[in-house]
Amino acid sequence: MRRYVRFHGLRHPDQLGVEDVNAFLTHVAVERRASASTQAQARAALLFLYDEVLKRPLDGVGRNVILGKNPRPLPTVLTRNEIGRVLRKLSGTPQLVASTLYGSGLRLSEGLRLRVKDLDLERREVTIRSGKGGRDRISVIPGTLVPRLTEQIQIRRALHDKDLAAGLGRAVLPDSFAIKSPLAGVEFGWQFVFPASTSTTDPHTGARGRFHLHPTSIQRAVRQAGRSLGLTKRVTCHIFRHSFATHLLEDGYDIRTIQELLGHRSVNTTMVYTHVLNRGGRGIRSPLDTIWET
Repeated sequence: MRRYVRFHGLRHPDQLGVEDVNAFLTHVAVERRASASTQAQARAALLFLYDEVLKRPLDGVGRNVILGKNPRPLPTVLTRNEIGRVLRKLSGTPQLVASTLYGSGLRLSEGLRLRVKDLDLERREVTIRSGKGGRDRISVIPGTLVPRLTEQIQIRRALHDKDLAAGLGRAVLPDSFAIKSPLAGVEFGWQFVFPASTSTTDPHTGARGRFHLHPTSIQRAVRQAGRSLGLTKRVTCHIFRHSFATHLLEDGYDIRTIQELLGHRSVNTTMVYTHVLNRGGRGIRSPLDTIWET
């Protein structure tokens, strides 16, 4: 809203209309080179200003406006060697969380929201509840992580027993389920696998329990590991998910299988990983390699 006012020479928004809003939205896309999502956010903010603040609803906002573009950059992917170096640089809970993200192809939010009941270590399956788009899916648990996850669950059970003895230990439940089964929050299966160090109060029920780890603690540890290794690539938690998909493609797994593991609605979203393979989708070699071999 401040940028909108400044763009029109500090005139009060109540003195401006639809044409002025559209001119600003075009300016955002053309001169500021903002993406379509940024332009849409500016449009929503201005509609809120006129609808809810000035009580002057505008019709025709967005018509004849040059739209911003949505760039689709290729995802950054680490090699297997780089993944191993980053994971070995981590330790404790950050290492286990990062290993789970890479080993199962999870987003950071999905990994931190895992509850004990979502892990089937015998079948080596993890159920991701209400992922992006509100969809559930099942992914694989690496065999190498089964002992560490088993130990984590044992540690979590001991902590839960301690919380119950102190009158705490109620997990935050999904909204609809919390109404249907409010006492389920004390069950061990509903506890987060990676709990916070301190208990908090559920704003809806007033009960005290442990939420999951805050994302920044893992993000900070992963970024620091990448910097300390001197990697030129920007290392983030989401890179583990990109690398998971790319490495499965390199191993010859079907694109539809990878789509299901990642929880993509469309296979076109998964197809982006075929563009970052080191050897191409069909094992293509550069003609320069054959020249130096002759």
